Amino acid sequence: MKNIMVTGGCGFIGSVFIRTMLLDSDFKGRIINVDKLTYAGNPDNLADIAKTIPGRYVFIKADICDAEPISHAFDAYQIDAVCNFAAESHVDRSIVAPGAFIKTNIGGTFNLLEIARRNLDRLVLFHHVSTDEVYGSLGDSGLFTEQTPYRPNSPYSASKAASDHLVRAYSKTYGMPVTISNCSNNYGPYQFPEKLIPLMILNALENRALPVYGDGSNVRDWLYVKDHCLAVWEIMKNGTRGETYNIGGRYEMANIDTVNMVCDLLDKIKPRDDQSSRRELIEFVKDRPGHDLRYAIDSSKLENELGWAPLESFESGLKKTIQWYLDSSQWVERVKSGEYLKWVEQHYKE
Repeated sequence: MKNIMVTGGCGFIGSVFIRTMLLDSDFKGRIINVDKLTYAGNPDNLADIAKTIPGRYVFIKADICDAEPISHAFDAYQIDAVCNFAAESHVDRSIVAPGAFIKTNIGGTFNLLEIARRNLDRLVLFHHVSTDEVYGSLGDSGLFTEQTPYRPNSPYSASKAASDHLVRAYSKTYGMPVTISNCSNNYGPYQFPEKLIPLMILNALENRALPVYGDGSNVRDWLYVKDHCLAVWEIMKNGTRGETYNIGGRYEMANIDTVNMVCDLLDKIKPRDDQSSRRELIEFVKDRPGHDLRYAIDSSKLENELGWAPLESFESGLKKTIQWYLDSSQWVERVKSGEYLKWVEQHYKE
């Protein structure tokens, strides 16, 4: 793999993946980052990369649904591998406006696969990044494995499930070299503040309400974003072609406990002026439709076959995440000056 096209590379996970590949891995080739730059795609995430190592990093503003620029990039940069992060990913948004999720997550993946199929002579790998949400909801016990049947419960997860099936079908039908990864909930630096952990951090710092769906009992398995990116690269290098690998942090936490931990860590790192607990800011709001009760990933296949394991505990990763947001006020202010804040405020008023 000498020329890897990373789609959605200005987003949260994609940008950390590019940083990891170019700064902290054994990859010696070139990254071609294709991003449409929607509200969650932020060029600031990679501004230093573009300046310091331009010879190994190329940015192309393009929509993965648009065949012409993607085809041109494949030829111009002799793309031999694809890592597809590009997706509409926020469940709440998919409930309000599912059309964009169908277009990007299904149609965009199809377009990428078709272009890759026309270049099978040099294609080493098409890696597709997906989510544990395709499996639906767990009860109080059990874990998602690679054999768990798909039962998506939101337009977002349904669109990701469809894209997973397309990638698998191109492997079986056309002999395309593919791998798929399904990850648990990511957190860490550069995450757009509509997601739970950065929303709680930034609201808590401003003494704003911390909205928690229902009674906060929904459980998520948390994965530090750099651990996820290292897992993806390991799968790309050494994973069996045609196979799916689950990536999880093995850190299950009820949402209310996650929010409490954010509050407690912030109170230690940056106490409020009156020394009161930020837990006072927690506000339970009406639960969203189809809210999955529990996610939990069994990463045994990845751990046993490829020797991967997360480097961060949930507490250590959360401390790093909080400190990054505290140290990145300019990034935060630029993001908050956009449409996100208006959307979040309106959403939680409904």
